[in-house]
Amino acid sequence: MPMPSEGKDFVEFADRLARLERRLSLIEKQLEIDQESPLESRPAESTAEDADHREEDLENRIGENWFPRVGISVLVIGVVFLLTFPFQGLPAVLPSLFGYLLVGGAMGLSRHWRNSFPGMSHYVRGGALVLLYFTTLRLHFFSIDPPITDIRIEIFLLLLVVGITIFASLRARSQFLVALSLTTGFITALISEDPWVVISVNTALALATVVFARQHAWPALLLYGTVLTYMAHLLWVLNDPVAGNPVVLMPPTPANTLPILLYAVIFAAGTLFRRDAIQEQGFVITNSFVNALTSGGLYLILAAARGGEALALYQAIASGLFLCIAIAFWQKEESKYSTFFYAMLGYLALSIATISLFTRPDYFIWLAWQSLLVVSTAVWFRSQFIVITNFVIYIMVFAAYALLVDTVHVVSLSFGLVAIASARILNWQKARLALKTEMMRNAYLACAFCIFPFALYHALPRGYVSVSWVAVALFYYAMSILVKSRKYRWMAFLTLLLTIGHVLLVDSVTLEPAYRILSFLVLGAVLSWISLKYAKKRARSTSPEVPHELHN
Repeated sequence: MPMPSEGKDFVEFADRLARLERRLSLIEKQLEIDQESPLESRPAESTAEDADHREEDLENRIGENWFPRVGISVLVIGVVFLLTFPFQGLPAVLPSLFGYLLVGGAMGLSRHWRNSFPGMSHYVRGGALVLLYFTTLRLHFFSIDPPITDIRIEIFLLLLVVGITIFASLRARSQFLVALSLTTGFITALISEDPWVVISVNTALALATVVFARQHAWPALLLYGTVLTYMAHLLWVLNDPVAGNPVVLMPPTPANTLPILLYAVIFAAGTLFRRDAIQEQGFVITNSFVNALTSGGLYLILAAARGGEALALYQAIASGLFLCIAIAFWQKEESKYSTFFYAMLGYLALSIATISLFTRPDYFIWLAWQSLLVVSTAVWFRSQFIVITNFVIYIMVFAAYALLVDTVHVVSLSFGLVAIASARILNWQKARLALKTEMMRNAYLACAFCIFPFALYHALPRGYVSVSWVAVALFYYAMSILVKSRKYRWMAFLTLLLTIGHVLLVDSVTLEPAYRILSFLVLGAVLSWISLKYAKKRARSTSPEVPHELHN
């Protein structure tokens, strides 16, 4: 039975609940909400209204954003065609004056619409900047009797316009307008056709791109500037076919080849010294990939045109540079992707230098030892990507050696030694690479197991093949003792089984008596010695321990 105080509290609670219900009823009445089923009568009506809102929003976006873009672009193209039309009977400077008047009017209109129609103002400003460039271009081009006849003055004016448009675009904080201004700058460099102007302007614009992209966190601008820089350089060395010239590759010189490496360093620095808040993903990975691919590819095209020792020198320089960039990315942020891109490009350049410097089959051996260098640096970079890629390339190099070389020499044992050394390095630093399995080490050891018999079979006289294979088995036993690994003992077992089969099936039939006797004696002696070793080992492991007092 409730106490009196409890009954009083219950009455007060019921009174408050009744007052709250009356207030909710008044609110629903004011809002004209159906009190019987407010949740059931609204969904169909709400869905229809949402569909109308979405349709209206799409219509507004098209009318407010896309139509102005297309309309202003069409108007600008039309005015450009008008400015480039060769007017006859009129003063040569008149079309340019008309163009400057249009530019002034467009800029004034853009300023007038800045607050009321910001989107339209932005597009009009962009169109005005494009017209400013083409109006200045009209002072020398598209006329029989141009107002400015000296191309150097015209290039100076165009560069001045480019600077003005970049300044105006930065003030507007528009990534699109900055990209548009940079495009006109690269066009100006190509128009000049002066090597030093092309290189200087391209370098300056590349630096500007990096600075702007970092200051405003515009990774897309960095990607666009990267592609534009290499495209402008490629068009220049191809004799600028866009201007109507025949496609002819310019004779490769240090002046038109080495700047590519300069561009690579600039854009790599733009990615490396980006804002700390920007992680290595999306545009950052794409920028590194595009910079590595385009710089390495274009540089190789020009360097290959020189050929010979010059190609080796050029590629050696590129290899050192790209590996330094990879090291910089790893040291600064332990980059996973950028380090991989630049490191693999450096290894590729080193391989090309090796192939161009040595003759076949020597360069195959050098490429094998280069594989060991790649594994060593890959461990330092902690890059499983490089380890796996290098292994695939190593297999391809050995396959090419086996197929293309007429005579296999003893130096081909280098492939096996590299495989053994690579496996040891991976085992030594397995914690650094965080390898979950021993797949890569086993793959290298399997390669060594196959390569040593193959190389000795083709490099030595037939009478010494079996004996050399026995020596390889003993080498594996020595390695198992040295590094305390059962893997090498299994490799020794399998090599001895291979030797037994060769002695019984081949040596006993094809060899002269002296070599046949040598093969059987050596193999039998080694097998007996190994058997004794295992017998002693089992005896030590099964014999009971002698009490200490019996020794006294």
